Amino acid sequence: MSRRKSAAKRPIEPDAIYRSRLATMLINRILRHGKRSLASRIFYQAMKQIESKVKRDPLSILNQAVLHTTPRIVLKARRIGGSTYQVPMEVTPARGHALAVRWLLSASRKRPGRDMAFKLAYEILDAAKHTGQAIRKREEVHRMAEANKAYAHLRF
Repeated sequence: MSRRKSAAKRPIEPDAIYRSRLATMLINRILRHGKRSLASRIFYQAMKQIESKVKRDPLSILNQAVLHTTPRIVLKARRIGGSTYQVPMEVTPARGHALAVRWLLSASRKRPGRDMAFKLAYEILDAAKHTGQAIRKREEVHRMAEANKAYAHLRF
């Protein structure tokens, strides 16, 4: 990691079917061992299941789920005088979306069910309705930040 410059953010290309950067972000996070075709197949199957279940645009459901899962505050460890404090920090929108996508995928991987597309579809539907493990994770992070509000003055 360079101390002089921060790395330039590479632009994310929109996906082929939905023309959405969020869809590409999700496919990239599903990706395991470089198998992009498998990751995109999982994503598109999940979107088809969402569409058949709700009879609405699946991309709007996905956007809603990510919006509901995006945290406003996260905790960062700050070391001061031999003690480590968990300091609540506000999240940039890009980092918030990345965390939301990561939490949605980890929650869907832990879900019981048949295949990954099925589990991802139902986790996205749950997050859009303000339920599910990803939403619970966000609430837990917000509770921890509220509990450590006393250390807010130690911001970077």
